[in-house]
Amino acid sequence: MTTSAPDVEAGGLVELSIGGMTCASCAARIEKKLNRMDGVEATVNFATEKARVEYGPGVTVEDLIATVERTGYTAEPPPPPAEPAPETAVAEEPGPLPDPLRERLLTSAALSLPVVLLSMVPALQFDNWQWLAFALTGPVVVHGGLPFHRAAWTNLKHGAATMDTLVSLGTLAAFGWSCWALFLGHAGRPGTHHGSPLSIGATDPSSSLYLETAAAVTVLILLGRFLEARSKRRAGAALHALLDLGARDVAVLRGGREVRVPVAGLAVGMRFVVRPGEKIATDGTVVEGGSAIDASMLTGESVPVEVGVGDAVTGATVNAGGRLVVEATRVGADTRLARMAKLVEDAQNGKAAAQRLADRISAVFVPVVILIALTTLVAWLLVSDSPTEAFTAAVAVLIIACPCALGLATPTALMVGTGRGAQLGILIKGPEVLETTRAVDTVVLDKTGTVTTGRMTLLAVHTAEGVTEAEALRLAGALEHASEHPIGAAIAAAAADRTGALPPVDRFRNLPGRGVQGVVEGREVVAGREALLADRAQHLPPALARAAAAAEAAGRTAITVGWDGEARAVLEVADAVRPTSVEAIAGLRALGLTPVLLTGDNRAVAEAVAAEVGIEPQHVIAEVLPEDKVATVERLQAEGRVVAMVGDGVNDAAALARADLGLAMGTGTDAAIEAGDLTLVRGDLRAAADAIRLSRRTLGTIRGNLCWAFGYNAAAIPLAAAGLLNPMIAGAAMAFSSVFVLTNSLRLRRFQPS
Repeated sequence: MTTSAPDVEAGGLVELSIGGMTCASCAARIEKKLNRMDGVEATVNFATEKARVEYGPGVTVEDLIATVERTGYTAEPPPPPAEPAPETAVAEEPGPLPDPLRERLLTSAALSLPVVLLSMVPALQFDNWQWLAFALTGPVVVHGGLPFHRAAWTNLKHGAATMDTLVSLGTLAAFGWSCWALFLGHAGRPGTHHGSPLSIGATDPSSSLYLETAAAVTVLILLGRFLEARSKRRAGAALHALLDLGARDVAVLRGGREVRVPVAGLAVGMRFVVRPGEKIATDGTVVEGGSAIDASMLTGESVPVEVGVGDAVTGATVNAGGRLVVEATRVGADTRLARMAKLVEDAQNGKAAAQRLADRISAVFVPVVILIALTTLVAWLLVSDSPTEAFTAAVAVLIIACPCALGLATPTALMVGTGRGAQLGILIKGPEVLETTRAVDTVVLDKTGTVTTGRMTLLAVHTAEGVTEAEALRLAGALEHASEHPIGAAIAAAAADRTGALPPVDRFRNLPGRGVQGVVEGREVVAGREALLADRAQHLPPALARAAAAAEAAGRTAITVGWDGEARAVLEVADAVRPTSVEAIAGLRALGLTPVLLTGDNRAVAEAVAAEVGIEPQHVIAEVLPEDKVATVERLQAEGRVVAMVGDGVNDAAALARADLGLAMGTGTDAAIEAGDLTLVRGDLRAAADAIRLSRRTLGTIRGNLCWAFGYNAAAIPLAAAGLLNPMIAGAAMAFSSVFVLTNSLRLRRFQPS
């Protein structure tokens, strides 16, 4: 959540909570008013009930709030970061909705049921039944429909009309006509019977009652609002759950003692204790202890990760093993969790191009509907000379025309899609990203750290006759343990893992560019290039020579090891391919994408990695300098390709920004993550295919919602104007059009990774 101090000189960015909006037209009006202010650019989201506003010098947050209030709504700035908003504690499943809405719905439904039964079933119509129906309908229209009438009056004072205007006009017109017929017409006479209200036909206007229409429409729209509010809360539950992941308090070390303080009291550099089963309070580095960390709630990865001294840990993950002492490196809004939540919230507040069209339509929709209703009334009076038919058709037009589905189509799908993505460790920066994923046909993969682990790993050990693998590893590992070279570190780590504690080294000597030598367990050991051993007359036996040549041909580094005057082993070291890369690239192909491997390594290494993961040699671009990666992306784009780029390093940031779609590995640098359009939190390349699948699914849901919303209004208004829809049926259709859009969006919660 972004806030800015109300600095008149500098301007800034603020997110306001908007109250009083009831439909997309309200959001469009507020957005229009804010954007009329000098130096202000605003986006108002009806589903999230928030306004994201950029304002320039000379404008303050108070000015923005005043503008919203003059438009007839309320606005509040976000709470300070140290005071989390109450709604962040919302659970995955929504709790009870606010009492006023529930109370109005239940009361109105209880009063309306006998009215509808009496009006629709002639057998139940006793003498003077209409007066009981009138007595029951009055509280429903006045009390139950009060939110609609109040909002319509507020908008009228500001010279505007919204969906509430349509509902208020329709229900008051139906109730007003019934009052006229009861008190001044013939409908109040004892023994008057009422035919089925589901048919439209010519009757005596002075004996026609619309009490069941006024009551039922009010209840149906209240029910629609109730279901809509419930669905909106469920749609945003993933973000609320994400925000609620963090620990509440923490055991800080002070003078050797543990003191529990609120998490807000943590500062960078403080050390705190995390016991088994506790959440890690903030991002930091382990300074004492070792454990397994469960990060499933943050990354979607179910396998715990082993950590020890010097390893980085993330706030909100769970310590599943031993006691840890962690030194805080990031706190508050700088933590990974806070940045994830910010990315998700920003995405939910954005608007796709299709939604901007829907907003423009919603802004003029209500006045047009009122005009259509008046035209329908006049046309029916001229054609049929039946005030009853004319009035019924006009009221049906007013009630069925609802722009809410248009306003909810994009934001609800975005809320659910981005929230589900956050649960799976996929962060989508905004709706424009979704539209790009549909067109992408080529995915450029940085090799190191993306397709491979980015760390040198011992892959194979070849030994001469009579030498065991354990012996070769123990001697070579002990020698390389004294080296600072990444290849040496990889050999030493593998040796310690497979053989246990390594023996000490005497008279260690580093030979830059060639290798190392020293005395281990009384033996003179040499490890390095083949030429280093050859200079000492230690020549490789034929079998080891073939193994070294095969390793070099496969793009691996061959380290030769000799002792006691003979070459006795060859160790193969390379940047190992991630175990999931083959599956990930198959998943990208299944989406119709062409994978391209991009690396600064030599072609032999690049082609070996490509062959291992299933990328054709013609799609390998090797020996590329970091500054040339952007040019490579531009060249592919010039060939007519829509390019996605996956990377994790500082040298990938420019290419990620230049690509049509940038996917940053969450295990990479901040620069890469900032430049990407999608962030893959858990650093698993399989998530790239899942991210594109989820983005396309979300975009498809948005398009489906908009098609329904446009199609519903395009079909329903003519039917109502033609007299083919009763106002009560129109009310039900209008209420459930929005519920359909919300329910369709909620299906994204079931999205599963491949």
